[in-house]
Amino acid sequence: MQIRQTDLEGVLIIEPRVFHDDRGFFLEQWHAERYRAHGLPGQFVQDNLSCSRRGVLRGLHFQNPQAQGKLVTVLSGAVFDVAVDLRVGSPTFGRWTAVELTAENRRQFYIPEGFAHGFLALENDTLVQYKCTAPYAPTAEQSLRWDDPDIAIAWPDLDPVLSPKDAAAPFLRELSEAQLFTYAPSGLVAAE
Repeated sequence: MQIRQTDLEGVLIIEPRVFHDDRGFFLEQWHAERYRAHGLPGQFVQDNLSCSRRGVLRGLHFQNPQAQGKLVTVLSGAVFDVAVDLRVGSPTFGRWTAVELTAENRRQFYIPEGFAHGFLALENDTLVQYKCTAPYAPTAEQSLRWDDPDIAIAWPDLDPVLSPKDAAAPFLRELSEAQLFTYAPSGLVAAE
C-alpha cells in the first residue's frame, strides 16, 4: 500500500496493493491496523453507498458538530473527488485538493474531520462507497457552494446535475465561525 499526503494536512490518497491473476484481482479495502499505522482512524462507524449518473455533483458536504472523516472508494465508474479545508486558523483554510478515483485505479481518498467533501461522477452508474468516522446526523449536516469563486475548484467541464439543497448551498464567506471548525496544531476542535 502506498499513501500520499496531499497539500492539505491529513487528506490522503491511498493506493492499495492489488494482486492480479488470470481469475481477476484481490485487494484489501480496509485493514484497521495497517491504516492506523499511516494515521487513519482505527474505527469507522458507518458505510455509505451512492450511485450516480454522469454529471451528478454531490456536495460539498460536512457535519458540524459530529464531524465525519471519510474514506472514499469507487466500486464502479469514476469520480472527481474534492476536499476543502474548513478549519479556521489552518494555513490552508479555504483551499481544495482533488483526486480522480476510478474502479480501474482502485485509489482511495481519505478526508479527515474539518473538511467539506464532494464529488462529480464522470461516468454513468458510478458507485461510490465511503466509510465514515461518525454517523450521519441530519441536524449537523451542512453544505458549501460547489462553485464558490473564492475557493475556485477546477471541476471537469461537465454541466453538473445538483440537488436543490446543493444548488442553494451558501458560499464560504456566508458561513459563520460556529458552522466551521477551529484548527489547532494538535488536532481539530469543532467551533462552538
